[in-house]
Amino acid sequence: MKESDFSPAAARDRERYVVRPREAVPITELVKGSTSHLVRGSNVMLSFLTMKAGSVFELHSHPEEQIMVVLEGYCDEIIEGKIYRVGPGDVLRLPPNVTHGAFLREVDCTCIDVFSPPRRDYADKFAHQHPDLPLRFA
Repeated sequence: MKESDFSPAAARDRERYVVRPREAVPITELVKGSTSHLVRGSNVMLSFLTMKAGSVFELHSHPEEQIMVVLEGYCDEIIEGKIYRVGPGDVLRLPPNVTHGAFLREVDCTCIDVFSPPRRDYADKFAHQHPDLPLRFA
């Protein structure tokens, strides 16, 4: 199928269903040195995350379940007091309210985080940093 095979109605509705986060969604700083393109639905949020070498996610917990897929680089995840080195292809599952954090050593790490339900604090950061823009698919 080529693009001309799609109906004009599909072309008009495309933005309701399809987005290229790294092109169409502005960057939101989550913590110093770590930025994300955030996309949310009514029951899930995706964070296309880039963590720069030297950045830190302090120990924290949240009521949302989190699944992280590491795409490039690596980071050291601290989960309930234990350190896990995670790299490309690794998938982490963090149940709600589990204490965790991360620190980056000498390389950047890119990953996709999935949160269910969507993280309110991340939506608030997006709204604060981009007051005139909607959080896509919200």
